[in-house]
Amino acid sequence: MPTAVLTDHERTAVQAYLRLLQTVRAALDAPPGSGRPPVVPPGALAEAERALEAAGLTGNEEAFFRMLRSWCPEV
Repeated sequence: MPTAVLTDHERTAVQAYLRLLQTVRAALDAPPGSGRPPVVPPGALAEAERALEAAGLTGNEEAFFRMLRSWCPEV
């Protein structure tokens, strides 16, 4: 249960990060022997970067992850 009240920009950053995390997990869960290295679409990375910047969290990942853990501890 979320305990922190996030701004709209912070919420967007958290959601973008969670989408990026799901994308990375899906890429790494590819069947072995598929012959392809895991690939994360550049758009997913760019979305997360834009969201962090809009929330004023670029370069302050420690604050972002502290906020993320308080809002979504299971991540």
